[in-house]
Amino acid sequence: MVPSIDRVSSLIREVAMAEILPRFQKLTAGDISEKKPGQLVTTADLESERILTMQLTDVLPGSVVVGEEGVAAEPERLGLVGGEGAIWVVDPVDGTQNFADGKPIFATMVALLMERRTVASWIYEPVADRMASTELGSGAFLGSERLRVAAPVALTQMRGRLSGRTAKNLAGKVGPIFNERCAAYEYLAVARGAAHFAVFRRLNPWDHAPGELMVREAGGCSRRLDGTDYVPSEIDASLILAPDTESWKALRALILELAP
Repeated sequence: MVPSIDRVSSLIREVAMAEILPRFQKLTAGDISEKKPGQLVTTADLESERILTMQLTDVLPGSVVVGEEGVAAEPERLGLVGGEGAIWVVDPVDGTQNFADGKPIFATMVALLMERRTVASWIYEPVADRMASTELGSGAFLGSERLRVAAPVALTQMRGRLSGRTAKNLAGKVGPIFNERCAAYEYLAVARGAAHFAVFRRLNPWDHAPGELMVREAGGCSRRLDGTDYVPSEIDASLILAPDTESWKALRALILELAP
């Protein structure tokens, strides 16, 4: 049974206000380290995930938490995402590099998986104090406002999130391209109609399970590059998000056409 959306929203907000926001633009050298070359982790990431882990399992007894920082310390925990029980997937500070740089483009993301599929998710922006949430089959909301994807437009007018070689290949073939280095912001841009599409590669569940459900519940089309549905436990894949099926097909065809 999915716990109260509002209860989990309040819990996430409280943890962010206690452990993340007070450290924003106040990090010391001792608060920042590298878990891998080029991958930062801060005290805010570690402390907020630690507390969220305790509180989320209290909300739903018998559940387990798979967090980004927990997996960094114990990689075998990632295998729990493919289990059949209740799994919380947590990204305590999505956009850690932005957070460490003092840029207000970061968020806390949480998803609840049951029977290997995402059934609820939350994305919280601490600086703006904005909470987006969704439950499978119930729509997506930013506060009390229902989220809806943008109306379909021609490929050349589609604004979207791209990175790396895909961005270079599609430049000039689609509308404006952006990359905020924060999946939470990018997913919300599609879910609320501020962007038309997003393409992601390397699908770590804490980066994608929360936002992917939100886009679908906002009316968007979400499928992997091979046309199959997104699966939180399968990481080595590419994901395309678009306003509708026809837009998704057109974008996929363009990506495949221009692929090296």
